[in-house]
Amino acid sequence: QKKKLLEELGENRLPYMTPADADFDQLWKTKYSKLIFGKSSTVPEELHQMVQEGFLTLRKHDCFFQDLVRIKGKDFVTPVSRILIGNPGCTYKYLNTRLFTVPWPTEGYDIKYCSPQIHDACKALITLNDYLHIEAVKALQGQNLFETKEIKDTTVIDRAQNFATSLTEKGSVSKDQSSCCVPEDDYISLKNRTSYNLTLLNYMDPLQMLYLKQEPYFGMGNMAVSWHHDENLVERSTVAVYSYSCEGSAVKESSEQKLKGRDPAVWHVGLKVAWDIETPGLAIPLEQGDFYLMLDDLNMTHQHCVLAGFSPRFSSTHRVADCSRGTLEYIFGRCELALQNLQTDSDSMALSLKSLETAVVKQVEEIHNEVEFEWLRQFWFQGKRYLKCTDWWLKPMAKLEEFWRKMEIMTSLVLSEVGKVEQTEGQRNETISCFLLVLTERQKLRKEWTAR
Repeated sequence: QKKKLLEELGENRLPYMTPADADFDQLWKTKYSKLIFGKSSTVPEELHQMVQEGFLTLRKHDCFFQDLVRIKGKDFVTPVSRILIGNPGCTYKYLNTRLFTVPWPTEGYDIKYCSPQIHDACKALITLNDYLHIEAVKALQGQNLFETKEIKDTTVIDRAQNFATSLTEKGSVSKDQSSCCVPEDDYISLKNRTSYNLTLLNYMDPLQMLYLKQEPYFGMGNMAVSWHHDENLVERSTVAVYSYSCEGSAVKESSEQKLKGRDPAVWHVGLKVAWDIETPGLAIPLEQGDFYLMLDDLNMTHQHCVLAGFSPRFSSTHRVADCSRGTLEYIFGRCELALQNLQTDSDSMALSLKSLETAVVKQVEEIHNEVEFEWLRQFWFQGKRYLKCTDWWLKPMAKLEEFWRKMEIMTSLVLSEVGKVEQTEGQRNETISCFLLVLTERQKLRKEWTAR
């Protein structure tokens, strides 16, 4: 699609607008109404301070890492450095790379951080998460996607209200900051689509980058992140982004110039209707502490990119990640299911398989592959870096390795069983053909991961 679009454009560039253009507001209202923008001045000062200190702490402790991602069979290092922070045991997968959350402080979990400062940074981010959750609920109501009635969330809403109350008492936020309401029927849906379970933090200093891609369709200049839809999210869930570009002299000098199009010194978020060459794009400047929300299906119908300014910038991108196959609870459940087919003789302690049914063998071997390639190899591939923040993942990974070893034994047991005389030729052939498919896939993936 990209190639086709660029061929169609040839040497031409599509039009785009910034707030300096007369028709900017009209375009936003008609074509981009599900993008909500929050100016820095509307966010409590205390929250800005906590979050910005948190960013700088994580940077100081070298907790931001470039990811090695895989696109069309090739590996690339991301120009942006990242860290994932969120619910304990959650993961987020993008471009064939699974990231594991540095858990934010969560009741009922024993999380040891490498320093009190890292604990405070993670705590600041869960506080920001709660604040943005409330803002997303209000924004959805404001768009009449939900009507009004009192909300009854007991954890997230309470935390956010307590935070808002403590700020109200200090006089830094208005009293209606935390009011939000939805009808009972829509409540589950609303909660599912706004209760962010993690945030992907980004950091980039553009002046340290030897090369940045040019925006190809509109001529918007240097891109920090190319045009994309965010992936691995709950359908129609809101994405919330808080932006913090560290002040630098470069920004001040350049804001004097009157430029046509966007100011190259200032960071912008770019938006366009996906694969459309009729609708002009938007480039919206991001001042220090601004945030924006992509509501409902905006992330599906539109694409966004990040246009680099001159100063270093952090962003916290809060998501409702689709964790149906991406939590520890899920993968431990899968392991337990596989190991139900393994039994130990009470006298000899010898291990054997309960069933050699094709469906059972196939399921066990597929789980074996999932544990190895979606979890263990993904973690150890670049997981040691998380130790700069916390050792929380080491115990569950050791447990998964133990499960994996048992599954290796189960693979050997299948091989020895199909060689036995009791098997009829038909049974044996059926077992072998399904078994061989999964083993061939395992061999192929092991070679790929060794190469990576």
